[in-house]
Amino acid sequence: MTRTVGSTAADTGARLRQAALQLFARHGYAAVSMRQIAAEIGVQVGGLYNHIPDKQTLLFRLLSEHMAELLEAVEAAEIPAEPLPALEAFTRFHIRHHAARPEQVFISYMELRNLSPENFALLEAQRQDYEARLSAILERGAAAGVMQVEDARMATMAIIAMLTGVNTWFRETGRLSLGQVEEVYWGMVRRMVAA
Repeated sequence: MTRTVGSTAADTGARLRQAALQLFARHGYAAVSMRQIAAEIGVQVGGLYNHIPDKQTLLFRLLSEHMAELLEAVEAAEIPAEPLPALEAFTRFHIRHHAARPEQVFISYMELRNLSPENFALLEAQRQDYEARLSAILERGAAAGVMQVEDARMATMAIIAMLTGVNTWFRETGRLSLGQVEEVYWGMVRRMVAA
């Protein structure tokens, strides 16, 4: 098989990442071969190596691109300076952003164990950059006396785990709209840090 007529290397690279994302989310990284990914996009296996050196690099790029997109989006989000409104804005942003990307979120949490130690360290730095934004909000809230936070780092991990958990059960066709879910989760987060 050769590249589809009219397609470009950039198109093939994008299709490669999308196919890998879907296959990793459906079957797990360890169960997916480069041959399966090639078949999914209609190229020879050897053609994949024009775009990616190996499967480990492909996984890392998917996870790293997801984190880079998240960091760019939170940077652009309107997060107020005042601690409680900032915490609400962060809560709603996190739920909304992640709900729109279920496959990326799934592999970002489930496939961390398959990263090499070097790639894990690089990804962990991106994750810590994102988490630091929430920690800073919690620290400001505690300093202002509007939040009770014994350990900002631990509270950050608990809140992010809870918010990301929405992806495991939320469905657009379910009983609650995403806006209603945001409202309920904001109430839970607020009570977690109530002064």
